[in-house]
Amino acid sequence: MKKNFLKRKIKKKNLTPANNRKKVGIIFFAVAIGVFLLFIARFSTIIVTGKVSGVSLGKKTQQLYQGSSEVVAKRGTIYDRNGNIIAEDASSYSIYAILDKTYKYGDEDLYAKEKNFSTIADILNSYLGIDKAKALEILQTKTNDKGQAVSQVEFGSSGSNISLDTKNQIEAAMKKKNIKGLYFTEHPDRIYPNGNFASYLIGYADLADEKDESKGLVGMMGIEQAYNDVLSGTNGRVTYRKDSKNNAIPGTTKVQKKAKDGSDVYTTLDIDLQLYLEGLMDTLQTTYEPEDVTAMLVEADTGNILAASQRPSFDPETKEGLQGENALWRNLLVEDPFEPGSTIKVFTVAAAIEAGVFSANTTYQAGSIKLYDTTINDAVNHGTLTYEQALIASSNVGMVKLEQMMGADTWNSYLEKFGLTKSTGSGLPAEQTGTIQNSSPVDTAMTAYGQAISVTNFQMIQGFTAIANEGAMLKPQYISKVVTANGKVKKTSTETISQPIQASTANQVLSYMKEVVEDPLGTGYGIYNIDGYSVGANTGTAQIAGDSGYLTGSHDYIYSVVQMVPADDPKYIMYVTVKQPKTYERTMIANLSNAMLKRALDLEDSNTDTTSDSSADKIKLSNLVGQSVTDAQTYATNAGLDLIVVGSGSTVSKQSNEEGETLSKNQKVIVATDGQLTMPDITGWSKNDVLKLCDTTGLKATFDGTGYVGSQSIAAGDVITSGTEITVTLKEE
Repeated sequence: MKKNFLKRKIKKKNLTPANNRKKVGIIFFAVAIGVFLLFIARFSTIIVTGKVSGVSLGKKTQQLYQGSSEVVAKRGTIYDRNGNIIAEDASSYSIYAILDKTYKYGDEDLYAKEKNFSTIADILNSYLGIDKAKALEILQTKTNDKGQAVSQVEFGSSGSNISLDTKNQIEAAMKKKNIKGLYFTEHPDRIYPNGNFASYLIGYADLADEKDESKGLVGMMGIEQAYNDVLSGTNGRVTYRKDSKNNAIPGTTKVQKKAKDGSDVYTTLDIDLQLYLEGLMDTLQTTYEPEDVTAMLVEADTGNILAASQRPSFDPETKEGLQGENALWRNLLVEDPFEPGSTIKVFTVAAAIEAGVFSANTTYQAGSIKLYDTTINDAVNHGTLTYEQALIASSNVGMVKLEQMMGADTWNSYLEKFGLTKSTGSGLPAEQTGTIQNSSPVDTAMTAYGQAISVTNFQMIQGFTAIANEGAMLKPQYISKVVTANGKVKKTSTETISQPIQASTANQVLSYMKEVVEDPLGTGYGIYNIDGYSVGANTGTAQIAGDSGYLTGSHDYIYSVVQMVPADDPKYIMYVTVKQPKTYERTMIANLSNAMLKRALDLEDSNTDTTSDSSADKIKLSNLVGQSVTDAQTYATNAGLDLIVVGSGSTVSKQSNEEGETLSKNQKVIVATDGQLTMPDITGWSKNDVLKLCDTTGLKATFDGTGYVGSQSIAAGDVITSGTEITVTLKEE
């Protein structure tokens, strides 16, 4: 009975095998139709929106076949006040050859073909000095150390640090031979053609990220750091097509965002004076071996710093001097407060005159004075002195008596007026303000002769401008102007900080400083005289504080001098400090400072002699590139320029000065020709002219000495190529 019931049920449901197959077929068909409709809908959505799961197919395709890279903006150039280069960007390049035979663009082969290896090796030899056999050996490399096929090869140190000019020459040579395969990688670089040149004031620039060169350079120390935002500019971006191996395809690069180059910064430094100072500093350092030396030459009526340096120092290009545990990372001019000693006495006397307590002819007993439990002594006991003689003979006792007459509050107020208690606002990194120890009457009294007070060179120079400039205290300036990439000029004006003293007071102090040099009683008598000029000076010999009191060694002092010339109407202020020399003699500083001031005064006189018709002596340089050598020589003769032709070719290929640059009559202009380059006779040339020759020809010069060229390691007429090294010996005229 149950069996019959089951049959009836199956029959009712029509669950026969045939019907089951039919129903399954219908289900599969419906599912297929549904999937197809979903596919159509999805495909339509993709076509309409161009996206899959929110991801743009167009962008994905671009990523496969299009690349982009950042274009680093050119960092601004740093110049001296006359437009001579101190620091500039000079992107270096490294060269490589692609050997991968799949490196193509369309039907064009872009790899180095074996049949062209010999020609490529000749080019590498001609422009980079790479031995041809060595170049061929590298080009013929098949596999690396792991046995893998080599797709590209490099050429070691000889194939790196390539200048833009050499890169362009190699590319032109390859194009002329109609061959491919050599390519370049650009590296951001910064060159400092003058070597050790106000290094701590200028600073240096280095890679912002050693692992990512696209981030460019960032300023380290000095102006490079203080003006980093001004010098840096804004980076741009380019796009390009790339092959299956992600290599950029030549000729497909397009600018997406143009780079905005940094602004150029013109300093107040004078290249001739600065180079001269560096040579004098080297001589002092070698002769006396001091712990450190500082020197500044400043224009009295502007506050402009014409030359400034320190020892120890470093070469900003090679970083020699910044390596090792004893490397000095401080700009001593602003970061290293010190007790100035007797050079501060000019401020003490000026303050006493202004306060109405100074009587030049009143006498006092010099030698020593007792203050509470402390005895203050003079270096030399001159017996009875007038207060005028107190400055001339550098009497500590006289200064203490003047401070007592003024009173601590009045004296401290003048220390503030002369800017010795606050920053000069130089903008240089890590500038210090120094300190004053005035917790006791003895401390305050000691500040009157330069102990128990610490200052910086910038603070002292700023105060000295008030003495030299009829009471007007000027801010020390090291920037003359900033010029943006589009030519906008922002000049720096002379900035008067205050008028701490009257003109009559400044002139009175100057007259006493003159006696320091001319009076037999003076501490600078017979030492700081400069032939043909009146000199005002004040010397200093400051003790150095140690962990348990002042040091007591025979040369444990900071020796210093401030000079103002001409004394009747100062044009220049010279301030020098020498700390703990191993040997000492009275003329130690004078050998440097007198020579430096004499050079500045002579240059001033020379410039004065030629300014009567200066506009007639200025020439705007024409573009000589592409002209025949004969035409260039004719132009130079007519313009009154000294044209130096380097090379045997008939056409000018490069010139040392840019088109439109303003030059003086008889100024050297160096041109390279399209032929083989030969060394000129550079005897008597200035260092700056030699550097222009190097920039034009690719020579790499090493200098020995100071002054003008006395000899050269490469004889005149010898063949030279880019990268050729030359040693140039300089000597004084």
